Amino acid sequence: MISKSHLNNDAVRYVLKNYFYDFHTSPPDFTRLQFMLGHALGMARLCDTGRAAVTSFDSNEMILGQSQSMHFLKQQMQKLSRCQLPVLITGESGTGKELVARKLHEASECAEGPFIPVNCGALPAQLVQSELFGHEKGAFTGATQRKIGKLEAAHNGSLFLDEIGDLPLEEQVNLLRFLQEKTIERVGSHESIHLNVRIIAATHVDLEAAVKEGRFREDLYFRLNVIRLKIPPLRQRGDDILLLARKFLQQQEGSNRLDFSEQADVAMLQYRWPGNVRELLNRVQRASVMTTGRYIQPIDLEIDSGPPPTEGECLKVIREVAEREALARALNESHGKISSVAKQLNVSRATLYRLLDKYSLL
Repeated sequence: MISKSHLNNDAVRYVLKNYFYDFHTSPPDFTRLQFMLGHALGMARLCDTGRAAVTSFDSNEMILGQSQSMHFLKQQMQKLSRCQLPVLITGESGTGKELVARKLHEASECAEGPFIPVNCGALPAQLVQSELFGHEKGAFTGATQRKIGKLEAAHNGSLFLDEIGDLPLEEQVNLLRFLQEKTIERVGSHESIHLNVRIIAATHVDLEAAVKEGRFREDLYFRLNVIRLKIPPLRQRGDDILLLARKFLQQQEGSNRLDFSEQADVAMLQYRWPGNVRELLNRVQRASVMTTGRYIQPIDLEIDSGPPPTEGECLKVIREVAEREALARALNESHGKISSVAKQLNVSRATLYRLLDKYSLL
């Protein structure tokens, strides 16, 4: 409760604008006050329900997403929990390929075993074989003791080979041999070691093109590509963008009273997100620190809100959303049988494959 004279104070006006749900002047209007308190209580209960739903949905870093493409991805992951076949995860940088790989491991029969991630692009070329397969003492200059490689360390668990497209050609042969025989030899040893390791690989590059250009072995590609999971880019996930943004905001210390303005919501939905989920996380973290009010604005996210979409653009978005939902629904009803989906939607198989690739449903 404040007096009318205080409303002329700039500091009071700023605090009221950014941090208060409502205000009343003295003497109070009790009818209005009662109405406002009832409305505030109802909104608080709605907010509590929303937070509880998000928490239960995202406990222990579960994969957030309610779009059709993410629903389809999680259905595929659920099926993979019953097998130990190699999996190839494709998607743009920043889409969360390692998170998907970890969840595949945690839901598999080897969940009690180790999950060993390896970034193939970060391994020095001269040390790739030693890092993956290990070496014996004296195997080369500087090898002063035996070293267990990543494959052996992942025994009875999963090895995640991130950016598999960057693996040198000569090491691709050794990896292929392991996939075929399930045995390795440490550098400097002739003893075969049998391992039980599930291989999960990931890449953001087009491996089919790399095979044609001679940069990736075709036989290894077919060994890795037994089952493929394609993670959709963030720009194709609709309202998942806002769901993720608010989850990331909740995780920031001291951001309990912050929220995104309507303009920020619109800007995030219109932005193309070339860095995908990783970029969204970085922008939300920055905005939570740099914002000067209760509501985060597009300028805090360093995103241009841009002009509103034209009528033609709106129709295009509506058509694409409808197409994606129809495809996902048909895939679900036909249990992924392409011939049944093509017949149900009355399109050719070639057209269906093009649409599935367009909406990241392959």
